[in-house]
Amino acid sequence: MFNYLIILIIYLLSANVQGAEVRNEPIKPLPLHQPDLNLKLVDLGDRLFHDPRLSQDNSISCASCHVLSSGGTDRLPVSVGVGGAKGGIKAPTVYNSSFNFVQFWDGRVDTLEDQAAGPVHNPLEMNSNWTEVIGKLQNDQEIVVSFRSLFDDGITPENIVAAIAEFEKSLVTANSRFDRWLLGDDSALTDFELIGYRLFKSYGCISCHQGANVGGNLYAYMGAMGDYFKDRKSVVTTADFGRFNVTGKEDDKHFFKVPSLRLAAINSPYFHDASVQTLSEAVLVMGRYQLGREISASDVDAIVAFISSLLGEHHRLKP
Repeated sequence: MFNYLIILIIYLLSANVQGAEVRNEPIKPLPLHQPDLNLKLVDLGDRLFHDPRLSQDNSISCASCHVLSSGGTDRLPVSVGVGGAKGGIKAPTVYNSSFNFVQFWDGRVDTLEDQAAGPVHNPLEMNSNWTEVIGKLQNDQEIVVSFRSLFDDGITPENIVAAIAEFEKSLVTANSRFDRWLLGDDSALTDFELIGYRLFKSYGCISCHQGANVGGNLYAYMGAMGDYFKDRKSVVTTADFGRFNVTGKEDDKHFFKVPSLRLAAINSPYFHDASVQTLSEAVLVMGRYQLGREISASDVDAIVAFISSLLGEHHRLKP
């Protein structure tokens, strides 16, 4: 009877949190559960995400550049592909990517399926093609059986990316302390973190970093209030042009998808060009070039404390 009461209390407390009214804030909590996921497809996508056979020489997988244990990135300025080839831009985290309105820094694709196909064909990444990939996978009877159990047509490019995308949809870092505060838990945040959140809003950071992913839902001009690229004092690269590389429109130069801040506390270096090593410095740079404001050291510390409270949980994540 005692054990039953304990279970009942835990259930009621959980139900209260799940059903709690969300605070009226521009940031929304990530979902704790994803009932619509096809778990068998997630499992297949998990295997493919970690399968180096997607690369030309069987040397790298999606997980090589998106290391799930350490924040969903490789924490390098640029990722290393087949044969040591180097990319031109920092790999974004794969966690919570299903909440982005477009994928890649330049927004060149809309869906996770299209994003999953990109690295396979990129000569600086996997340097392969679907004919090669499918040929290798078809020699693996276990994989063949898994595909046939889920798709009538077995292994196809469309089915490969569908599986990987379904797995990526499962990579949600829910139950952050900030989310618990949004759901009504007043003890989830410290006073200093709450001060940081208020400053985050009052300085204007919230104008680009809001919603469930605290970003990822609009484009922004890098250097809206100052010439970031001139002051950076390094050669402007093709990657620095951002959205312009997709549209060819002059007005889209230096436009980028605003990154999520959900895992910013552990995903240095920062920005598309990996030009900043610490989160404190990133806050200073954003204040200066995006908001036209100099943020004091004490305010930076508080904002960093707030951003750290956004870090949620996933069984693959080992921050």
